[in-house]
Amino acid sequence: MVSIIILALVALFIGLRLYSVLGERTGHEQQPILKPAEQDARLQPRAAASPLAPSTAAEAQDHAYLPTAGPGVRAILAADPSFDVARFLEGAQAAYRMILEAFWNGRLEEVRGFIDPEVYSTFAGAVADRESAGHKLDNRLVAVEQAVIAQAVLDRSVAAVTVRFEADIAAVTRNAEGEVVAGSLSDAVQTRDCWTFRRDLASRDPNWILIETDEEE
Repeated sequence: MVSIIILALVALFIGLRLYSVLGERTGHEQQPILKPAEQDARLQPRAAASPLAPSTAAEAQDHAYLPTAGPGVRAILAADPSFDVARFLEGAQAAYRMILEAFWNGRLEEVRGFIDPEVYSTFAGAVADRESAGHKLDNRLVAVEQAVIAQAVLDRSVAAVTVRFEADIAAVTRNAEGEVVAGSLSDAVQTRDCWTFRRDLASRDPNWILIETDEEE
């Protein structure tokens, strides 16, 4: 019985020694071959993403800017890497709505800081003429169907970006008695406006200023 126990202990000792040797890598054993499906995706090279690359399929269908504006957009990006096309267009749409509503309601002072003095003077003159005629606008911006950069220019540190808006606007003009003299709230009219915004990229002021408006036929 004792001899059997001793033999078992010897066998166990030899087994442990073999495990300790075979379980270690000496640097000369053959490396395992990984199948493609087993390769770590983090080690795979990835194509560099463009800062203007759309993040969703929906954005891919709606181009952020026209091809002719591409060189200008890239120049602005080179001068100011923090410039974000998508965020800029979101801000442009917000400014479009805010300035239009202020113009329609005759409260231009609320947006004076976002409009070039010459453009502001033109808007203010139109509001004054409207009020002198006893008319009021009851306009509504139903939806902005599309907003794309139509032109972009960088002159030294000053960037000028023209955005083309396609929007549905319900326009109504009322007289002093509140009667409708033109337009209809039930029928929205599609409009195409081109607004140009300017900003000195060297300035700490992050705001873009509206410097020109134009309406496409």
